Amino acid sequence: MVKIAPSMLSADFGNLKEEIKDIEAAGADYLHIDVMDGQFVPTISFGPMIYKAIRPYSDLIFDCHLMVENPEKVIDNVVEAGADIITVHYESTNHIHQVIQKIKQHEKLAGVVINPGTPVSEIKSILPDVDMVLVMSVNPGFGGQLFLDSTIDKIKDLANLRSEHGYNYDIEVDGGINAETAKLCVEAGVDILVAGSYIFESEDRKERIESLRV
Repeated sequence: MVKIAPSMLSADFGNLKEEIKDIEAAGADYLHIDVMDGQFVPTISFGPMIYKAIRPYSDLIFDCHLMVENPEKVIDNVVEAGADIITVHYESTNHIHQVIQKIKQHEKLAGVVINPGTPVSEIKSILPDVDMVLVMSVNPGFGGQLFLDSTIDKIKDLANLRSEHGYNYDIEVDGGINAETAKLCVEAGVDILVAGSYIFESEDRKERIESLRV
């Protein structure tokens, strides 16, 4: 069954501990944490010190998505803060293989992320080494954007490559996810859905999470 990863970016930061407990009780599998540096993307979000503070209060898998330039410089801090999965953008570093290996040296799951403009062909060489591929279905940095239909073909390509070569990565998608787009993604081969405003802006978060489990 598809796993659901609510995006902390859409939570109420003034009640973060309660928000995390609420989505955990509602049935979330992961907590998706966007770390943004204001350089790779124009937005600045919370850093490791924030989710380090909430780590003791949640048993959710912390799925940390690094939208930062030169992510190799922050891996140690992200691990120390409590990340379980760390994904880095192919576009953010000249040393993607080195970054993936550094994450694995910490015995954490390592993933690669591709922006809407990056084809799957660009990451073929790293696919045997990763635990996750995160496909951005919107341009990164801002919540509330509309899902890009071209994402479906990328998901299908990744699912086919996984099947053909016996790779072991999960496919995750992030951006514009709701009940309708979730169905398209799961049919294409997605394993993990990231959803922000669709879950956090609802009064019935359990119902919203269940609506994504297609």
